Amino acid sequence: MIAGRIGFWFSATLVAATLTATPLAPAQTVAQGSTRPWAGNTVIPQSRAYCTGAHEALGIEKVDAKIDIVEQVATTTLDVHLVNATGRRIEAELLVPVPEGAAVRGFAFDGASPEASAALLPADDARRLYERIVADVRDPALLEFVGLNLVRSSVFPVEAGGRRRVRLTYEQVLAADGDRIDYALPRSESLGQQIPWSIDMQIRARRPLCTAYSPSHPVRTQRNADGCYLVNLAPGASTEPGSFRLSYLLGGDLSASLLAYPDSDGKGGYFLLLAGVPARSGGGDDASMKREMTIVLDRSGSMRGGKIEQAKEAARQIIGALDEGETFNLLVYSDSVISFAPVPVAKSEEAVKKACEFLDGIPAVGGTNIHDALLESLRQPAAPGRLPLVLFLTDGLATVGQTTESAIRDVVVKANPHQRRVFTFGVGYDVNAPLLQKIAADTRATSTFVQPNEDVEIKVAEVYRRLQGPVLTDAVLTTSTASGISGPVVVDLIPDRLPDLFDGDQLVLLGRYLGDEPLRFRLSGQHFGKPRTFDFTFALDKATTKNSFVPRLWATRRVAQLADAIRQLGGDPGAVATLKQNPRTRELVDEIVRLSTEFGVLTEYTAFLAEEGTDLSKRDALHASAAQVLQERAAGVRSGISAVNQAENYNAQVMQSCSNYSNRFWDASMNRVEIAAVQQVNDRAFFQRGGTWVDSRIAQRVTGAEPKRVVTFGSPEYFSLLAKLTAQNRQGCASLKGDILLEVDGEAVLIQAPRTTESGAAQSGPALAPSDGC
Repeated sequence: MIAGRIGFWFSATLVAATLTATPLAPAQTVAQGSTRPWAGNTVIPQSRAYCTGAHEALGIEKVDAKIDIVEQVATTTLDVHLVNATGRRIEAELLVPVPEGAAVRGFAFDGASPEASAALLPADDARRLYERIVADVRDPALLEFVGLNLVRSSVFPVEAGGRRRVRLTYEQVLAADGDRIDYALPRSESLGQQIPWSIDMQIRARRPLCTAYSPSHPVRTQRNADGCYLVNLAPGASTEPGSFRLSYLLGGDLSASLLAYPDSDGKGGYFLLLAGVPARSGGGDDASMKREMTIVLDRSGSMRGGKIEQAKEAARQIIGALDEGETFNLLVYSDSVISFAPVPVAKSEEAVKKACEFLDGIPAVGGTNIHDALLESLRQPAAPGRLPLVLFLTDGLATVGQTTESAIRDVVVKANPHQRRVFTFGVGYDVNAPLLQKIAADTRATSTFVQPNEDVEIKVAEVYRRLQGPVLTDAVLTTSTASGISGPVVVDLIPDRLPDLFDGDQLVLLGRYLGDEPLRFRLSGQHFGKPRTFDFTFALDKATTKNSFVPRLWATRRVAQLADAIRQLGGDPGAVATLKQNPRTRELVDEIVRLSTEFGVLTEYTAFLAEEGTDLSKRDALHASAAQVLQERAAGVRSGISAVNQAENYNAQVMQSCSNYSNRFWDASMNRVEIAAVQQVNDRAFFQRGGTWVDSRIAQRVTGAEPKRVVTFGSPEYFSLLAKLTAQNRQGCASLKGDILLEVDGEAVLIQAPRTTESGAAQSGPALAPSDGC
């Protein structure tokens, strides 16, 4: 019977599996699984269903994954929902790529059928089966799973027009690196993977769990009172491609770990530093750090109606939710600024009552004096021993008092003696989006934009919830090697100024390292209001190309930083006119183009790189096109929907923490855009040109882009090349559909895709030559 640890069951008609217990089943079972002819209809939930001949394959409606982690042991249960839309009965089998060390715990399907069984194939046997299927169906997509073990089920039927739910359960002991535990669920990186997945995980551990982080997918996390940590895919992520990866940190006050990717020359690489703080249990000295909350509301005439009432209600909710002993103030502004109190007051029942009465009497009338409102909020006396926070709302451009962008921007730099954090909110589209972003960024805060159809109260409340319980503030990071050598051992750190960490928060830092000596990080700041230093040392011997997400995430943030530097120049009207002549601007544009091309990270400013006919080797032409877009859009647009869309893109990209395979962004009309002509696979990026997928490293070559070698799909040379790519963790590069022009050991190699004749039969033939626009 299926082990009770699975935790949930099918209907009473569930067919029980023959289990492969630990130790694994006898060799005969494994051998049968590896040598049995494949069924012709094979379901690989991480990819798709395959079928030989002219028959239609089974359909995969959805996959539900449930992962239960206790200490370091993970039990993964996959429920695969199949549909047979044909008029014939289909005999099929299930193939599931699994990590090394996984052991089968159960295989079953609902409905009456012969006894079910599943066998675990080692990586070599799995590779031979993959190659056999790939050769039969003439589809290389399976090849990205080469190198993994494989679970192969017995054959099961799906009746004509029917549905069947199949369940596989396997266990594994998760790899640990210090305080970090890593989990991976293999899945396809192909943009064509559109099977919806639900992923629900629960983690239990004796030690406190500081944080859980996925570099592959956006997730939602929740800590239960019993200590269980819940993780599931965020809304809208069910069809996001790529293996699901999750790392969690165990520890005490603050825990950290390093994920590294090595440069090919061995002289450095890229790193991701993950740090987290556990949720507080309350009480003790840890509960002593208090906040000072100043809420600044725009009451100009344009706020009249629903907006001002929503803003007032948000203010009421916030001051009512403050902890005892915390302080607050209210400022409202139009032509002038009115304060609830001359200094922040301690929360009390009487103070909250008077504050609500103050809000009730505020009408929406007049202009928008952003400069003075910002100045007054920053220069009010600060309560000692508290973290000073400002929530600043506006729905318009500065129309009264000092209105120039640069003068308002300078306020937070020159007139913020108490280092208040200014969290800005732009309501609607008639706001100076770059200004609000800059104010927030310069004060360790964030900017939020409220769309016309969104509720102000809800958006403000979402930010406020993230500001519960300050843990580490005024953080500063210094780096050196373990031998004590300081200097440029870490460069291009993003973010370069660390944010404050709040209760249950996580910090994801990305940067580049030089050399190969172990790195020492010293994180200093106010820990629960008291000075404290945390020291971490990480060896780089575990740097691996499997961490290909690290340089791509760094490049995404870096491109956002560079584009914003150009965007902020637009705050000076004189600078916009001479933007193209500015040597500094040229450097910024060139680096944006280079990173976008090398890593396949495209934005609204560089989407033209994916267009057919764009020659990625003609750098002057690429610079001119990018510079034009950046001048007109980034520097030239300050307000309106096409400014807010840039702000939303920047906020998403500059703190990007998980993969964005489809290069999704908002366009100037706030429409969601995805790019299908660029594929991010393993640690490479491919651009589609003339029916051929071209490695970005080759596409940028002025000379030497022609293939030095041509490899035919399915040939012995093809599988020899696949073995080399597998050893480099790049086997996914051979899984793209169509011809592939790939750089292998510095050489351009063309992989010819299988051809199809008019009758539909597969054949080999001359490959499409790379276009001149490579």
